[in-house]
Amino acid sequence: MNRAPIDAHRLRSSLVSPAPVFFDRIDVVESTGSTNADLVARAADPAVDRQALLAEEQVAGRGRHAREWVSPPRAQISLSILVRLPGIDPVALGWLPLLTGIAVVDALRGIAGLSPELKWPNDVLLDNRKLAGILAEVAATGIAPAVVVGVGLNVDLDESELPVPHATSLVLAGAQTTDRTALAAAILSEFARRFTDWERAGWATDELAAAYRERCATIGVNVRAELPGGKVLTGVATGVDATGRLLIGDEAVSAGDVTHLRGQY
Repeated sequence: MNRAPIDAHRLRSSLVSPAPVFFDRIDVVESTGSTNADLVARAADPAVDRQALLAEEQVAGRGRHAREWVSPPRAQISLSILVRLPGIDPVALGWLPLLTGIAVVDALRGIAGLSPELKWPNDVLLDNRKLAGILAEVAATGIAPAVVVGVGLNVDLDESELPVPHATSLVLAGAQTTDRTALAAAILSEFARRFTDWERAGWATDELAAAYRERCATIGVNVRAELPGGKVLTGVATGVDATGRLLIGDEAVSAGDVTHLRGQY
């Protein structure tokens, strides 16, 4: 299949404020092992900040719990962003992947004519099928911790190319556009806007939490959570607390696999 490459020049020139001044560097490469791993390596230099890396192909992409995340070349958006968060309470770092999920959802609602939602913590769903996954990794600790957050978005995959049966893609959903250059620009622009507002708020999470809850399909659904140590918790997801943990009944869950039990992924 002949799939168009991402146009790096058009990508940079079509960013919406504040993204053009937010990002110090945006690179597009043909192939790499993992965009997240590449930016984690760059973070060893304390001067490196606010960089984005996109790859037409990842040969060692990873999702949560080290799961493999691969697709045919030029069929996905494989994007990672490196940011430093000076003065943030380490407890609040968990909000960065949730912020990224909000950015992806809002970008797709705006440019693709679709209505995706978030499955706690880091999946983007469309009609109860996985459209995108998000993975954040702390690259450096200290007074200005560096975090790399990666996005894998299924764009131009047909049914036979989907990584798992419960996945979907923009082309299968009939999106208004599958132009990966325009899609990447929209995601980067939304991320820059959300991150800038969060930083200006002194890393306060009230506004961010409200935005996440509005977009989260997990809240109000019967769920099953498989927690570290083999514990299983079932019940209704009642909300997301101030630190980004999922509330199941009155118990807060900070890690684990969560399954929607009403016929949903």
